[in-house]
Amino acid sequence: MNRFVVFIALILLLQSCSNQTSKIDREALVKRHNPTVVAADSLAVLSVGNGNFAFTADFTGLQTWPDFYEHGIPVLTQSHWGWHSMPGGEKYALKDELQYYDSHGRQVPYASKRGTAETEWLRANPHRLNLGRIGFVLKKRDGTRVEIQDAQNIRQTLDLWNGLLSSYFEIEDQPVRVETAVHGKKDAVSVRVKSPLLKAGQLQVVIEFPYGSENWGPDASDWTHPDRYKTQVFERTENRIDLKCTLDSETYYASIGWSGKGSMKKTAKHRFVFTPASAETFELSTLFSKDPTHIDIPGADETQHTLAALWQKYWTTGGAVDLSASKDPRAKELERRIVLSQYLIKINSSGPLPPQETGLTCNSWYGKPHLEMHWWHAVQFVLWGHYETLEKTMPWYQSILPRAKWMARLQGYSGVRWPKMVGPDGREGPSSVGVFLIWQQPHPIYYAELLYRMHPDRETLEKYKEIVFESAEFMASYAWWDESNKRYVLGPPLIPAQEKHPAATTMNPTFELAYWAWGLETAQKWRERLGLPRDEKWERVRTHLSPLPVKNGLYVNAETAMNTFGKGGRRVGHPSLLGAYGMLPGNVVDAETMRRTLKKVMQTWNWESTWGWDFPLTAMTAARVGEPELAVDALLMDSGKNRYLLNGHNYQVKHLPLYLPGNGGLLTAVAMMAAGWDGAPNVHAPGFPQDGSWNVHWEGLQRMP
Repeated sequence: MNRFVVFIALILLLQSCSNQTSKIDREALVKRHNPTVVAADSLAVLSVGNGNFAFTADFTGLQTWPDFYEHGIPVLTQSHWGWHSMPGGEKYALKDELQYYDSHGRQVPYASKRGTAETEWLRANPHRLNLGRIGFVLKKRDGTRVEIQDAQNIRQTLDLWNGLLSSYFEIEDQPVRVETAVHGKKDAVSVRVKSPLLKAGQLQVVIEFPYGSENWGPDASDWTHPDRYKTQVFERTENRIDLKCTLDSETYYASIGWSGKGSMKKTAKHRFVFTPASAETFELSTLFSKDPTHIDIPGADETQHTLAALWQKYWTTGGAVDLSASKDPRAKELERRIVLSQYLIKINSSGPLPPQETGLTCNSWYGKPHLEMHWWHAVQFVLWGHYETLEKTMPWYQSILPRAKWMARLQGYSGVRWPKMVGPDGREGPSSVGVFLIWQQPHPIYYAELLYRMHPDRETLEKYKEIVFESAEFMASYAWWDESNKRYVLGPPLIPAQEKHPAATTMNPTFELAYWAWGLETAQKWRERLGLPRDEKWERVRTHLSPLPVKNGLYVNAETAMNTFGKGGRRVGHPSLLGAYGMLPGNVVDAETMRRTLKKVMQTWNWESTWGWDFPLTAMTAARVGEPELAVDALLMDSGKNRYLLNGHNYQVKHLPLYLPGNGGLLTAVAMMAAGWDGAPNVHAPGFPQDGSWNVHWEGLQRMP
């Protein structure tokens, strides 16, 4: 009997080992989550892109009915380089729009003023452009316009493995087949159309160019001021037209090419209509560029080929997680979210500039990056085996060092003070909240450390040492010495990551204290790796930082918010106190105290007030404190801000219909839960339950710090 039991156990062990060492069929994994649209839905848009440029389409494969999608996810064309500023604001300067706040008897300037013409211009400019709208003009047999409700038998599928969007619909029982792709290396979108409507003269393509908009978002277009800008033809051949778009001081170009015979006519100031010749198929490509180009416009075959090569490299060289053998009924949905998040993050968040929260799909906060959110977009790239994507953004941090140093000096600090909401030039946008956040300050140290883990050599240290050391220098100078209690404190003024506490009175938030301790210690390790002594000032601040605030055996939001879990306590917004031992390895955290805090947060927090990255944040904390069941529960919590649409986007609210920090956060948490973290239990997939309900087959992931 005992031998039989041992034999069965050995068989089960061998099966388990075989399951974990066999290669994942990545193509099958990805393709089983290809999203399919079967009806007009203002949130069911699909995007194609290459990481620098993206084209978002409705169910026709183009941007045919933009008005229908205006109050869902708008159909736009965006790039990392397409920006615009309204004229007249060049004379405004951030240094002239400051307000002063008391910091332990010292008056410190912050760009917190709002409501004036100057501050609102500085906040809304520059803003990201919608480069153009490409859609069908469809007519019925009687010559009247086809409306969206007239489209029948809709079926549109995004082939994630190749990045190709295939659309099918019918107009009066006549089929229209469309293939849409973005070039793998150029900012070009190509479309191939096949339909009997072509011969009947019932299908045309319209290309329109809008003005820039100072609207907060999500639509980045102004179609109401056609006299403010110019769209000019500067070159034309039989199968090509080159356009110059001039918006005040900004200029960009759109080159349009087509196959076969056809005519392109300008029908309004910024509107061009292409009428294909009498044939059942045609191709049309539009190449967008910041500078004039005379290169060949790629056709549909080239575009699809280069895009397929880009995506197949992405899917085969990074990490993968297969949950198909799991017994937990939630596994299929989690796997869907993982695959779609990988696709969306690649399209939207992998350029040379830190991405905005809505990437290249639509605008939020005028299209500007939020640097405290860059962590939630980009850390996962390293954990999923694409470290070069994070590395691509580091030169931008280097480029804004002078501006960040200026801000630190203006406020009386040394080092660099990284801004919060910025344009490409790194200038801070005025805000009554953002300018008081500090949790983005250690982020660049975290990025540099992740990259060092991938390449632990002198070259990496030399490349990023200025970013690391200047960040640490600010952190040390920002901390204030409390002589009466013989400790360093953070703030005021300060707004924690939770964003629910007043700047003027908040001091020593839990997460920020832990991040300060981790960041300063990591910077000291960089000095040691370079053969330098530990910096005495940094060390004094690190070793004399205030302890994390605790009440009744629980961590609280801040030392000035000791009533966090009492009556009237602020358990809303981001539960950022959990990040001290979730995002971070918790070198100043007591694990049991955090475990109790986690359970209290799960029981009492107002989850409807949270945002998309709060659920993976909570899952990471649960994993670290040895509560894998809670980790999965948090990651898949049934809550309004944890909703993932058919296309994989993390829906938040009407004015923020997608939220990439939620997608990136999910990927970070899953990688951590599967591959583990420094000091994790020596078991397979330590962040997942070990009761047999989850079979986590993974490969190509990196361990989290």
